[in-house]
Amino acid sequence: MADDQHEEVSKKVSAEEEIRRGITVMRRVVQGRSRGIILDVYWNNQGQLIEPNGHTLTSFIGALVRNEIPITCDDWRNKELNESKEKIWSEIKRCFNIEEERRGFCMKLAGKLLRGFQTFLSSKFLKDADGNFVDAELPKKYESLISAEEWEAFKSKRQDPVFQRISATNRERASSPAYPYRKGRVGYGRLEQSMLQKEESSETSLPAHVLWKEARVGKSGVPQEEVLHVYQKCEELSQSLSPDDTKGILSRALDVPEYYGRVRGKGFGVTPTSLSIKKGKAPSNRELHARLEAMQAELDALRREREASASTVYRDASDKDSINCTFQPNIPEGISHCQLYFSSPYYRMVGKGKVHNVSGVLLHTRELPAGCLKVSVDIAVEPNAALPYPSDDSDATTVHEAVGSFVAWPTNLICVGYELQENEVSNASAQQKKEVSNASARVKSSGAKKTVARKKPTTKYRSCLRTFLEMTDIPTGGVRTVHMEVGIFGFDYDQMIGNEDFMQVFSHEEIGVTVVNTYIRFLYDKLMRPNGLDVSFGFLAPATVNLGLILSRPDTVTEYVLRILMDNKDAEKLFFIPFNTGGHWLLLAINPIREIVYYLDSLGNDWTTYRDMKVLIDTVLQAFRAQRDIQTSRRGANSITWIKVACPQQRNQIDCGYFMLRFMRDTLALGRLKIPTDYFEEFKCAFYTKDQVDEIKEEWCQFMIELNVCS
Repeated sequence: MADDQHEEVSKKVSAEEEIRRGITVMRRVVQGRSRGIILDVYWNNQGQLIEPNGHTLTSFIGALVRNEIPITCDDWRNKELNESKEKIWSEIKRCFNIEEERRGFCMKLAGKLLRGFQTFLSSKFLKDADGNFVDAELPKKYESLISAEEWEAFKSKRQDPVFQRISATNRERASSPAYPYRKGRVGYGRLEQSMLQKEESSETSLPAHVLWKEARVGKSGVPQEEVLHVYQKCEELSQSLSPDDTKGILSRALDVPEYYGRVRGKGFGVTPTSLSIKKGKAPSNRELHARLEAMQAELDALRREREASASTVYRDASDKDSINCTFQPNIPEGISHCQLYFSSPYYRMVGKGKVHNVSGVLLHTRELPAGCLKVSVDIAVEPNAALPYPSDDSDATTVHEAVGSFVAWPTNLICVGYELQENEVSNASAQQKKEVSNASARVKSSGAKKTVARKKPTTKYRSCLRTFLEMTDIPTGGVRTVHMEVGIFGFDYDQMIGNEDFMQVFSHEEIGVTVVNTYIRFLYDKLMRPNGLDVSFGFLAPATVNLGLILSRPDTVTEYVLRILMDNKDAEKLFFIPFNTGGHWLLLAINPIREIVYYLDSLGNDWTTYRDMKVLIDTVLQAFRAQRDIQTSRRGANSITWIKVACPQQRNQIDCGYFMLRFMRDTLALGRLKIPTDYFEEFKCAFYTKDQVDEIKEEWCQFMIELNVCS
């Protein structure tokens, strides 16, 4: 009986203690002030509150907020609260030694603590275990802080349908976080302080991803595998990103949307400003238009200057000092096989022949125009194309009429090609015979088993296409066409294809733009259109968007890309740009609506390697935003996001083109507009195998056979 009475008394005492603990009034701070004790507070170099007395100040502000601000407050920025805020700040300064410039931090912290108190009251007293609303009476332990009228108004607001909808959305967003914070009430600032003290480090701060990882370590002391994976990705990114990069490596590793002013892994109180990350004022649409007009005027002036230089009249060869003796650095000395291109209205091959890069060479007794070389035209791929410099000594005005004669051709539109020599053909044939012989030997050595399953040879369609090819005039210079309809690149044309293009695939050489374009036609016909993916994905022509044209004709590239984007401005779409840097293929995948650029490079280079490429793409996306008349905030103007994807890496100097084609194929096979930073889980690998590369070749050859290209 006595034990029962003692137990009842103990329960009452415990309940009373719990009630007293429920309301923090910080009497110790107030009493200390009466005795003249003013507490010092300390801040780290990023503006966060730390120990000693950091926790005390936070609790004191919470007590002041609960006493001075009604729980019905919906907007902390309401001017009617200014008087109460002033009183809170005055009380803080009376008890703590704090600078005036810290007022902003304290007021933000006060607003955060008020919202926390409101959430606590709602969850603790207005909801049951299942989350349903309960019409509860005012808790007795808060009667000194909250009036009955205030409590009823608070309950009414919490039952409002608009509030319930917003609350449900926020609750859903905050539920089941992928990487939960495991340090309780210890903020990032105090966590960083304790880590530095424990390590006895002389540093004043730690990298954000180091803090982020430590904040997700529980009582076991062992971080989860997912957390370690993100941390490792941050370590890798830290080796490649510039220290001045305004988007932190942690944000890039997590690959999630950001909020204005947020700095991941640093916690409350840290802003880009406190980290000295300067962001310029966002240009207005009017400023962007003015900038584009200025750029266009500058480009027009450069074009007129170039055309004036190119139109220099031929001078008489009797003036020996005027003879052109300058060799072109990008074209080998002597006579070489070449392809002849035009760049307007789009970049394409119009003929084939030989370029004569010889000292003192003349064209019909006259000096060559500036920036040109002497070329003999052997094949007219586009017969009616007008010559860039018609000869005064002949009536030839088109490529077809110039066959068998010499003309002047701009150097930047000459592409030197190397034909496969006879000994290389014989070597390839011998290698094929050797492989067939080895395969036969393996079959024989397998014994007399009749049920052995034989694997189909991976060169099936290549062998067939090669056989068809040998029965045509293509090996001796003939050409065929593959029609590229307007839905692929935004313009309609016939893609010329010749023997050297087929040999690139047969002999595993570096592929050119013709193979890339025709494989894109395969993707368009076989993957995109049948599955309705043409409304979600698109292509930009690699012959029009490449590093060479960006450097020589940026206006042409900008105009083309912007036109394609504006034609598709009403729906979210991912555009593939097979990008050639002059000797290497990589892939850009652009989502213009979300202003995201995925960068996939099988050599592992960063986009900073090709600065001109990035500047042009960024400029186009800003112009796209301006022409859509999208009003952006200060942070939105610089929100173009470049994401380097950890795609499979090539192990030689040839496979970049095949890898780039497979990147597009993988993305279309899954039909996803978002490419994960660590590549698609379904296709993730360190590198594509020979069989995976051969699969691209087989698809291309099968498609060429279906198109009856060799007829």
